[in-house]
Amino acid sequence: MEECVVIVDNSNIWIEGMKYSANVKGMVSVDGKEPCDFAWRIDFGKLLNKVAEGKTIRKAFLVGSRPPKNDSLWNTAKRRGFEVVVHDRNSENKEKAVDTELVAQGVALICTTPPAVLKVLSGDADFIPLINIADKMGWETEMWAFASAYHVAGNMATSVGRIQPLDAVFNDISL
Repeated sequence: MEECVVIVDNSNIWIEGMKYSANVKGMVSVDGKEPCDFAWRIDFGKLLNKVAEGKTIRKAFLVGSRPPKNDSLWNTAKRRGFEVVVHDRNSENKEKAVDTELVAQGVALICTTPPAVLKVLSGDADFIPLINIADKMGWETEMWAFASAYHVAGNMATSVGRIQPLDAVFNDISL
């Protein structure tokens, strides 16, 4: 298939990327939690190009939670080719509606356009229904995620046709 659709769960990729970066830099935990490199940033243009692997990008969705007003993340992602949807956090500052938004956008596209390659950037099992619908509609499916975000024998990993660890392209997608 010559075209692809890219769906990115921003929080999943960002959080796991910070953990991976901390590991690469040899950072150690000071509070018993897994260390995170809060300085790590994604280059959205490079991410999109790497994940597309030379295929024409039919659509690219990036969904996340509302950042601080001075955060340029979403504008940068838009300039790099993503359609961006941002949801407010709930009263407990928990992320809500992100995975559901991605599944809804993906299903709408899968059911109204010819088959292509669906590239889901997340290791989250909440995307299994989307993968199942894509399979039924004749789409190829891939999961791109940091290895720390999924288990190779887990439900999400065994649902897709191909797994691509973002660990392998970490230097290429980092600012």
